[in-house]
Amino acid sequence: MLKKLFQSFRPPLRGQHRRTTPEVINQSQHSLQRSQFSRHAVSIVERLQSAGYQAYLVGGCVRDLLLGIAPKDFDVATSATPEQVRAEFRNARIIGRRFKLVHIHFGREIIEVATFRAHHSEEDQGDTHRSSHNSSGRILRDNVYGTLEDDAQRRDFTINALYYDPVSERILDYANGVHDIRNRLLRLIGDPTHRYQEDPVRMLRAVRFAAKLDFGIEKHTVQPIRDLAKLLREIPPARLFEEVLKLFLSGHGAIAFEMLVDLQLFEPLFPASAQALDERPSYTHTLISQALSNTDLRVKQGKPVTPAFLFAALLWPALPARSLFLQSQGVPPIPAMNEAAHDLIAEQCQRIAIPKRFTLPIREIWDMQERLPRRSGKRADMLLDNPRFRAGYDFLLLRESAGEETDDLGQWWTDYQDAHDSERRDMIRELGSRDDGASTTRKRKRSGSKRKSGGEGSFD
Repeated sequence: MLKKLFQSFRPPLRGQHRRTTPEVINQSQHSLQRSQFSRHAVSIVERLQSAGYQAYLVGGCVRDLLLGIAPKDFDVATSATPEQVRAEFRNARIIGRRFKLVHIHFGREIIEVATFRAHHSEEDQGDTHRSSHNSSGRILRDNVYGTLEDDAQRRDFTINALYYDPVSERILDYANGVHDIRNRLLRLIGDPTHRYQEDPVRMLRAVRFAAKLDFGIEKHTVQPIRDLAKLLREIPPARLFEEVLKLFLSGHGAIAFEMLVDLQLFEPLFPASAQALDERPSYTHTLISQALSNTDLRVKQGKPVTPAFLFAALLWPALPARSLFLQSQGVPPIPAMNEAAHDLIAEQCQRIAIPKRFTLPIREIWDMQERLPRRSGKRADMLLDNPRFRAGYDFLLLRESAGEETDDLGQWWTDYQDAHDSERRDMIRELGSRDDGASTTRKRKRSGSKRKSGGEGSFD
């Protein structure tokens, strides 16, 4: 599968995707119809054009409709500045500082309008007082406006540099994007190393688009990624959180994970989990892959997904070793687990800013793994009533599917949920009898010797 995604298509002739005039694709030459686009987005384009500005539907909505995919968003690009756009629409609001945009609200639908951007000049990059780039080449500010041609050349991938005019119903293609869509090929516009240095998140976008669209990545586009992966450490953690959600909650998370690992992008995002992947490759890979496959299935079925469960799975393989180390230092099992969980999440948040509304459920899911084995008396029924039981139970099944030995704990809980009250009482009594027998056996084995402090926890 990965070989298919990292393809070696013969690239167009040098400079072929750098047009100063676009290829104009007329209505009879493409499959798009204006009725497929948001009527609000179309009305914005028409109104801006009537006011004397250039305006087009652009990017993902054009790309997706050419591929037969229903777009999630409809974006507009225009020659009007943000202030000029706001003057045309009462329901418009300017957002952003690094990259100024206008959001135009139509009830729940928001149409994003961006002014044509241009590349920054070398003089601007070299002036440390007003530089828009940092020392690694990353863009810090991006409010240099330009022409339509400038805007096309500064977009990331050729398939995103397509402009649709709903008035004339023509597509303007400045970067051979239609050619690459037909060949299902992802290609950066410009020099890949320079473009990744401008914005390292483009490496994650390459993975996301390739996974989502089932496209190959052109060889020159993929070649620098492994060497530049470390640049992701410079990206603000809050931005990386949003990008990781797009990667893993889009319905194509399992293949995205494989590509991240192969391109050495996983370690800058999840350093502790990457270490666990090196130390326990089969278990870690199976658990994370299975969690992402389950998430992909839920997305396809239209079921809700929660980032908390997914992050719990992504980080869990790094937790056992930390807890066991603390136990070796004399910390009892449950406090060791709690301290290890706290430290692991705190470290992870330095790379990816996971909000507190998710870190708390992560801790609760992990805590359930310690509580689910303790079922005697009324504990089982109390656990069933716990609002985190279902997530904890699902996580237990996930651990078992990755090969963890739990003495059939998952099956026991499956049976207990389906059992009647009398059957549940029998299950608890049987459990008590089994524990009594096991306790007697342990006492016989330990006679004549002192029991060691601490314990092995539930990670064996």
